[in-house]
Amino acid sequence: MKLSVGLLRVSIKILLLEDDQLLAETLIDLLEDQYEITHTSNGQSALDTIFDNKFDLYLLDINVPIINGITLLKELREVNDNTPAIFLTSHKDKKMLSEGFLSGGDDYITKPFDNDELLFRINALIKRVKKSDIKSVGLLSHEPVLQRLFYDKKELELTKKEYQLLLLLMKYVNSTVPKELIITELWNSSESGSDGAIRVYINRVKQIIPQLQIENIRGIGYKLVS
Repeated sequence: MKLSVGLLRVSIKILLLEDDQLLAETLIDLLEDQYEITHTSNGQSALDTIFDNKFDLYLLDINVPIINGITLLKELREVNDNTPAIFLTSHKDKKMLSEGFLSGGDDYITKPFDNDELLFRINALIKRVKKSDIKSVGLLSHEPVLQRLFYDKKELELTKKEYQLLLLLMKYVNSTVPKELIITELWNSSESGSDGAIRVYINRVKQIIPQLQIENIRGIGYKLVS
């Protein structure tokens, strides 16, 4: 699905977590004409993929290896990932479904399901992100609900940390962002941020958008100059 936001057109990206390979292939065939689909077959692989990419919707099977779908979504919600999520499940007991919603799920559909019903449910969630304001700093634009950044109307391919870093610099445009704040925003308590790591991400952002003017305020932090 291509979603128009002003002059910008963005692709809807879906992460599919499903360990049944046949069902996964069927769902990919069903969805790939409208959406960009990334498939993983276990919860750890899904978590790793989400760490490095941004998605607009999660389709999560519950009973998958290593980390089940419910636990995975709980972990994502704990780090403020509010991406809409639909559970694909064979469970029909109320306790399991309640646990799914309490973990942060937005909807569920039980197997076997009608393909049209799944598409309806996906489209209903996607509609929530259609109305949002573009926030810009020069040619750099942010679409906050879809969590996309653009430069000169072209979508940027960014990792999560690159995305978070650019947002932080945009938020404090023309002001110095202290290194301590960058570390707090980009790394959680189980990770180790450092001056060197910040420099790596600053350099990556400069490589992606050479036109950006990011100043190194020696010993203090970094400033995005508009």
